[in-house]
Amino acid sequence: MLVDSHCHLDAAEFDRDRDQVIARARDAGVARQVIPATVAAGWPKLRGLCAGGDGLFPAYGLHPMFLEEHRPEHLAQLRDWIERERPVAIGECGLDYFVDGLDHDAQQDYFDGQLALAREYALPVIVHARRAVDAVIAAIRRTGGLRGVVHSWSGSRQQAEQLWDLGFMLGIGGPVTYERARRLRGLVADMPLEHLLLETDAPDQPDSGIRGERNEPARLRAVCEVVAGLRGIAPDELAAATAANAGRLFGLPAPV
Repeated sequence: MLVDSHCHLDAAEFDRDRDQVIARARDAGVARQVIPATVAAGWPKLRGLCAGGDGLFPAYGLHPMFLEEHRPEHLAQLRDWIERERPVAIGECGLDYFVDGLDHDAQQDYFDGQLALAREYALPVIVHARRAVDAVIAAIRRTGGLRGVVHSWSGSRQQAEQLWDLGFMLGIGGPVTYERARRLRGLVADMPLEHLLLETDAPDQPDSGIRGERNEPARLRAVCEVVAGLRGIAPDELAAATAANAGRLFGLPAPV
């Protein structure tokens, strides 16, 4: 039974057919999904969505790409949400140096604040690191005592090895299904299996089979098949191993 370790099922793109999307995921063997937040205003919607069961588990955080929507008081509110709601992780948080105009210092302040909360509450972090992997690693080292996943991995092997040494996992999704992603495919082929998670990042990052379309959790099966092929193992073996990794990192209950 697959675990989608990173899916934005609360996004507006799913408002018209969310129940059907969840059903298709179940039919594809995706029994559990971790859904990270992006902005404080979206936390109540995410809570309501995950309260309905269906193997949906929330993480609350402040995404670096939505910097204009964040306020310093949101970090205090996040503490309250953590204490009251007991999420499986903090996130999506991190740094984005790709998008022009995002203040790096402000991003760092929110990221550091969330890392401190993760350490205080012994929660894993779901990290966004776009063209900012070295800065993310430095922040993780400064804070110390952390565990988590850097999702949608696009860094180097050397950077990956640093994160493995720090106890972090890598989230692998749709990009690995494209043959042109040679560096990523080479890493995924022989990286330590205990540090590998599968994800869709739906509705974003569609795999090569649905290029240009809306992504959804059911497509995790396609990602699993490609990664299994790269590693020379059966898809069911990979599904079981990565589901166990996700269960261990996030403290997920067994699927029902």
